[in-house]
Amino acid sequence: MTDTMDNTDKSLAEQKKELGNKAFASKNYEEAIALYTEAIKCEPNNHVYFSNRAASYGSISKWDSSASDAKKCIELDPTFVKGYYRLATAQIELNDLDGAHSTIKQGLNVDPSNNQLSKQLRIVNGKKKEIAKAIAKKAKSAGNNAAPRSVGNVDSSVSQELMDLQEQYISTNREYNTVTAHITKAQREQRTNELTKSELEKLPQESSSKMYRSIGKMFLLSGREAIMDHLGTAMKDEAKKEVDLKQKLDYLERRIKSQRQNIQELSAVSSRA
Repeated sequence: MTDTMDNTDKSLAEQKKELGNKAFASKNYEEAIALYTEAIKCEPNNHVYFSNRAASYGSISKWDSSASDAKKCIELDPTFVKGYYRLATAQIELNDLDGAHSTIKQGLNVDPSNNQLSKQLRIVNGKKKEIAKAIAKKAKSAGNNAAPRSVGNVDSSVSQELMDLQEQYISTNREYNTVTAHITKAQREQRTNELTKSELEKLPQESSSKMYRSIGKMFLLSGREAIMDHLGTAMKDEAKKEVDLKQKLDYLERRIKSQRQNIQELSAVSSRA
């Protein structure tokens, strides 16, 4: 009965996706978003639906929503290269160049010869160079004109603050990428433990067979029950670790958003000074 319901949900989800594709092709992006949303409700673990909705959000310049869907797409299938392209596109539009650079690099690790990602990388590197040149030029100009004009002093101060903010922003993005990598590792460990436990559960409980379990670089000969207890503890620890890491990731996302907003506001002040 459950299998029948699952198949029905998948079939309905595919129908909604196809209708969404038609709406997208006709440039009815709001309708496409609604249809992809219905598909996601039927099958919430399908990465393609999130990718398609990310593209639809991007088409109406809702870049925060597009980035959110692209991140979910990558989370569901880290091998789906188009997810990295969607996320990098949104990050570029949001002026999150360091985030885009990191996303593109991750995507190129999956598909090193991907032309779309390679093109995006050139765009991001070009934009970063332009910003660096503009900041250096403005800082130099501020230094040359600092005295006796007060405007020059303000300009120099703003430029220095802007550079400090950008350093903090880069550092936060670096920490964000590290935490993301730790989450991926924790999820991988959890899947391995679950698979091992599932295989062990197939063995008869009265079995006296002993197996090796790894402890660092060593292997310890243990009985089924001891290994099951070890796996249970490990799975609880990994689950807690993942929750803690995701909470930290949420904090870093808010911090990145705040820093990006501060940089944009300070850049506007600097350009008016």
